[in-house]
Amino acid sequence: MDASGWQPEPGWQRLPGAGPATAGVWSATIGGRDVVVKRLERPEPHDAPGVLVAADVNYWRRAADVALSGVVADAPGMREAPVVRVEEDADGVTLVHERVAHQEAPGLWLAACLGRFAAVDLGEHRWLARDQLRSRLALVERRGGWRTLARTPMADVADHLWTQRTVWLDRCDALAQVAQHGDPSAANIPGRTPTGDDAIAIDWAHLGRGPVGADLGYLSLATREDVGPLVEAYVAALPPGLATADEVATGARVMAVYTALTRLDWALARVADGDGALAGKFRHPSVAPYIRAMQRQVDQIEALLA
Repeated sequence: MDASGWQPEPGWQRLPGAGPATAGVWSATIGGRDVVVKRLERPEPHDAPGVLVAADVNYWRRAADVALSGVVADAPGMREAPVVRVEEDADGVTLVHERVAHQEAPGLWLAACLGRFAAVDLGEHRWLARDQLRSRLALVERRGGWRTLARTPMADVADHLWTQRTVWLDRCDALAQVAQHGDPSAANIPGRTPTGDDAIAIDWAHLGRGPVGADLGYLSLATREDVGPLVEAYVAALPPGLATADEVATGARVMAVYTALTRLDWALARVADGDGALAGKFRHPSVAPYIRAMQRQVDQIEALLA
């Protein structure tokens, strides 16, 4: 329950969900309609400054602004789940969307959807997210960088990539800047439109613009397919002349590698202070998935090192 006294109705089922200012996510049936309800809490003035800055990746009410604007309601490639209603009060916003039935989708199809979505004109809304990876790495920098990776056998690799992060971020800034969902994990793209041509995505809290291929790199962290075939599918769906395969691969590679290593450092830091050597914790259930995700990026890491 937030400060306004708002609370979910009896019988609503809590769902996993996180994000800027997210107080909770619930599955419910309202008026005979299966829906998902998300409650966003208005931040306090003393909260982290990013949540109050409209263009910041963590801006607290972006998901509500996306729903109210309808900017991706009928977007090609990937669109928002139908909005049922948006209710705002002094202390937050309640979003209600139609519940999307989960359908497994191959990575190559999702990559093509992202490619078509990249060409969407999002307009000039002040709340569109910008500099997403740069902002996320700035948060890591304020915490001291990848401090736990510095205690592992890949310390030299991590140190080199961390030192070169601005170089790669600048190269990505020079790429075509396109529409991006910002968090296109498989879990956030659960459905398809009735025609089956486009994907239906949820959690638009990071919608904005970014380097061509960046969304694809994020997606690649959770697909069976390697980056190469994903890049081919994505490029084939782009408008002609927007970007080359090498440019898309660069955007995807930088996003995937820096996200994978940041996640791994975070996971290791959570268990690092327990009993025993750090190396003995690589198989810990809360760490092992991030180790495997990093291992899948070996070729991409080598490409950045080269």
